[in-house]
Amino acid sequence: MKRSAHLMKVFLTRRIPPEGMKILSAAGGCEVSQWDSDEPVPRTELLRGVQGAHGLLCLLSDKIDTEVLDAAGPNLKVISTLSVGFDHLALDEIKKRGIRVGYTPDVLTDATAELTVALLLATARRLPEGVQEVKNGGWSSWKPLWLCGYGLSASTVGVIGLGRIGMGIARRLMPFGVKRLLYSGRTAKPDAAEVNGEFVPLDTLVSESDFIVVSCSLTAETQGLCDKAFFSKMKNTAVFINSSRGAVVNQEDLYEALTSGQIAAAGLDVTTPEPLPTNHPLLTLKNCVVLPHIGSATYSTRGVMAALSARNLLGGLQGADMPSELKF
Repeated sequence: MKRSAHLMKVFLTRRIPPEGMKILSAAGGCEVSQWDSDEPVPRTELLRGVQGAHGLLCLLSDKIDTEVLDAAGPNLKVISTLSVGFDHLALDEIKKRGIRVGYTPDVLTDATAELTVALLLATARRLPEGVQEVKNGGWSSWKPLWLCGYGLSASTVGVIGLGRIGMGIARRLMPFGVKRLLYSGRTAKPDAAEVNGEFVPLDTLVSESDFIVVSCSLTAETQGLCDKAFFSKMKNTAVFINSSRGAVVNQEDLYEALTSGQIAAAGLDVTTPEPLPTNHPLLTLKNCVVLPHIGSATYSTRGVMAALSARNLLGGLQGADMPSELKF
C-alpha cells in the first residue's frame, strides 16, 4: 500500500511497553515501523529502518552516530530516547543538523534509587552468597563469624554525584542510621541539607566513606574515574556500589582491588560491556554482585518511560513542546 504523502515516518528500535505504543497508535499522522523484538536492533536493520524517518525512538543500546543520521536523511526532526542517559547519542552532530532530542529523566529516579539501596544491602550483607550457601549445603550450624558483612548504622556514606538519583539514594539511606553523608561533584547542592550532606573533595569522600555509591553521569571527567588510584584510597572494609554507567569504573582495577583485599566488596548494576560476558573475571568473585542494568525495572516506571518517550517524539514531530526535551 502506498504511503500517504502527509504521513510522517517513525522508526522504533525495539518493542516498547504498551503505554507508549498506545499513544503513538492513537496519534494519527504517523506511520510507525519497529524492530519487533525485545533484543537490540542489528546495525544493518537500524540503518535500513531509519531511512527517510521523521522521528526515531531509540534505547541506550543503540549508537546513534553520523552514519545513522546520514542514513535517516534530512527528514529527521526528532530523536526520542527511552532513557535518562544520552551518551549513546552523537550530540554535536545532532545539534549541527537541528534535530531535537527527548529523554526520560525524573520518572526513573525512585526506581533506580530503590534498586541502588537494594544492591548496596545485598552486597554489604552478602545476600547472594547466603542464598548460594543454603542451596549448596554450605549452611551447617550457626557460626559467630560466618557470612558477616557490613551494616549502615553509624556508618559514613559517600555519594559521587548528588543529582536526582543521588538524592533519592541518600534520602532512602538516612533512616538506616547513617552517621555522615558525604558527597562530591561539580558544585554544592542546596537540597543536600535535607540529608545533612557534606560537600567534600573527592579524595576526602573516598578515604573516609564506609560505603561509596556512584550515581554521576558519564562525562569526559568521570570516564574511568574509579581506577587503581581511587580504590587504593578506600578503606579495606569499604563497599563500592555503581548504578550510574559502567565506563565510570576501570573494571580491571576493580577486580584487582577486590581480589587483593584493598576493598571489601562491590555491587554493580552497570558494566562495560553490557551484557558482561559470562566468563568475565568479576563474575568469579564472591565479593562482587553484578546485576543486569535493572535500575529502572519496575512495571510502572518502564510504562511511564515509554509514555514519556512517545509524547516527546510526537511533540518533536509536530514542532510543539516536548514534555522532556534535552537542552544541549
